[in-house]
Amino acid sequence: MRVEIWSDIACPWCYVGKARFEKALQAFPHRDEVEVVHRSFELDPHRAKDDVQPVLTMLAKKYGMSEAQAQAGENNLGAQAAAEGLEYRTTGRDHGNTFDMHRLLHFAKEQGRQDELIQILYRANFAEERSLFTEGDERLVELAVEAGLDAENVRKVLADPTAYADAVRADEREAAELGANGVPFFVLDRKYGVSGAQPAEVFAQALTQAWGERSPLKLIDEGDADVCGPDGCAVPQR
Repeated sequence: MRVEIWSDIACPWCYVGKARFEKALQAFPHRDEVEVVHRSFELDPHRAKDDVQPVLTMLAKKYGMSEAQAQAGENNLGAQAAAEGLEYRTTGRDHGNTFDMHRLLHFAKEQGRQDELIQILYRANFAEERSLFTEGDERLVELAVEAGLDAENVRKVLADPTAYADAVRADEREAAELGANGVPFFVLDRKYGVSGAQPAEVFAQALTQAWGERSPLKLIDEGDADVCGPDGCAVPQR
């Protein structure tokens, strides 16, 4: 069974939701038969690469609230993250464009290191003092290497703005087609969608239901036909 997760590195609920989903997956009896794929979704796709703002300033402007209200929201998020065993800095974080990170996540998927990279990027954005947005490409290279990727190959991806760009845009178009207006958005076996950072119990129920309703293979049998099997291939008889 495949679970696809649309998310953005700048999304705190994606950070929390991933932890809750993984808690449910860890307890799921068929967890070793579940493939998890991370899909791209930018919360702020039109933001210029060099346009970096403090999170509180961004939230106040975007939602028409005071910075005090924005801080209260960050404090609540910090408490929610802590309940899942996650570190979360409620002050001093910044916000910027995540397109290059999504491109790297597609590259990491090809290398079998996607989940490692997305978790490291989340940690860097939400828990560490160093900015994920103001230190240039070498910061992303450093984090990608930590995830097990080759530094020079990562630099090549970052240096080519077209690398994996189509894959990111395809994910975002597909999210729109599936009706995902926000993230995190979880799709289980292309049958069920779960929106938001739901409690682990909701994810557990969704996994169980999707697993139980997998369609068995329907065999169309038009009579005996020659096949190859463990004992070899049938030899035509004239």
